[in-house]
Amino acid sequence: MVARRRIFRRAAKALKFAATAGAKVPKFIKRGFDGFYSRGWLVLFTTMLMWAANVVAGKLAVGQISPMTLVSMRWLIVCVIMFFMVRGRIGAELPKLKPFWPLLLIGGAFGFTGFNALFYLAAHHTNGVNISIIQGAIPVFTLLGAFLVYGSRFSAMQVIGLMLTLAGVVLVAAKGDFSTLAKLQFNIGDVELLIACVFYSTYILALRNRPEVSGLGLFAVMAGIAFVTAVPLVVFEIWQGDFFWPTPFGMLILLYVALFPSLISQVFFMRGVELIGPARAGLFANLLPVLGAILSIVFLGEQFGLYHAIALGLVLGGIYTAERLGVKA
Repeated sequence: MVARRRIFRRAAKALKFAATAGAKVPKFIKRGFDGFYSRGWLVLFTTMLMWAANVVAGKLAVGQISPMTLVSMRWLIVCVIMFFMVRGRIGAELPKLKPFWPLLLIGGAFGFTGFNALFYLAAHHTNGVNISIIQGAIPVFTLLGAFLVYGSRFSAMQVIGLMLTLAGVVLVAAKGDFSTLAKLQFNIGDVELLIACVFYSTYILALRNRPEVSGLGLFAVMAGIAFVTAVPLVVFEIWQGDFFWPTPFGMLILLYVALFPSLISQVFFMRGVELIGPARAGLFANLLPVLGAILSIVFLGEQFGLYHAIALGLVLGGIYTAERLGVKA
């Protein structure tokens, strides 16, 4: 008992010291962060940079941590952090969330678990530049899904944008050689990523009818569902004999993925939307293919071919045509 009390006292002192240290943040650091956090464009650019860096993390994770282990442990870490952040809020908002369980299940299972599982699997079979460019299809799949599910109408410019983006994605999948299409010889990683994009588009469409609760509360619940739905994938990975314990470098990748693309970026994105509005904030997603490709070239040493440049131009041009010119039309 005495030893246990000593441990508790030391822990309390450590927490008090940490709190005191946190309160004594130098003024220039606090001013710098306040300045950063009040500029919507800078917050959103940082968010996109974190999401784009997830492409590099996915490639570096190969051989360091098994894919389903990365997905499940990622959401476990997020759930633990979110529990301490919003545990009081979740209890108050639970009655509002109960009628939306199908939507929450779609968000957690498809948008979080399904997308990330296929994303990290794809990293084993295709390169980071391809992953970055193909992700540009998400806005187009969302537009197409809105037509199929909600009956939303297309303008002529949106149809043109959709075709341009899909042409760019197909060009990447065919590696610049359209004879590949006739032979139906596609990289399995590119196909996995295309399915992942469909999953994430399904999640975005489901958010159209989201409950009137706080963004963090909604995110915390879907993160919990993501972890639960990821557990069977880990079991299957173990059964297949593909599971292995993360290396020390694999643990660092896991911490980065859990803290930055999964958690901090979500807070930043909400802040960006608060500062400049959802319409303008959504346009920053157009940076993902560009930033992802640049980071893959710089940190992974990947080659950027002419067909990549053409495909990137088609994807970005298609997104701009559909989201800006199409909406105006």
